[in-house]
Amino acid sequence: MSGLAIRVYGDPVLRQKAVPIEKIDRRVKRLAKYMEEAMDRANGIGLAGPQVGVSERIIIVKVKSLVVVINPIIVYMEGEELGEEGCLSIPNVVGDVSRATKVVVRGLDLNGREIEIEANNLSARAFQHEIDHLDGILFIDRAISIRKVEKF
Repeated sequence: MSGLAIRVYGDPVLRQKAVPIEKIDRRVKRLAKYMEEAMDRANGIGLAGPQVGVSERIIIVKVKSLVVVINPIIVYMEGEELGEEGCLSIPNVVGDVSRATKVVVRGLDLNGREIEIEANNLSARAFQHEIDHLDGILFIDRAISIRKVEKF
């Protein structure tokens, strides 16, 4: 599992609805570690299981500090802001996407404890983007405009 590759647009796993994780074991903890390594190598701020070919409901977000959430759901949304997004799975493309400016996300941590995270602005955008991946939704599906860039 080490050295996980980030799947790119066109890979069918990116369009599948990810399945819940039933048991948080050593495999899931290793997966989270390898996801963080893959995300860091690509200079990202978030990654979802499907982006590394694992169609399971796990996300990581690293804006200020690393947060791993198993089986995340958004339980509250507030505000709205149009902002530019890119995606490690869709290189060299960005788009303008409307997202909530504040979200509350519930799920489990790597010890199986229920957690609730309040996220604002960039963190809120990252959580929404990654949770969309778990449902097979890509940012280009929500974008009001899309453009190629040299490097995102």
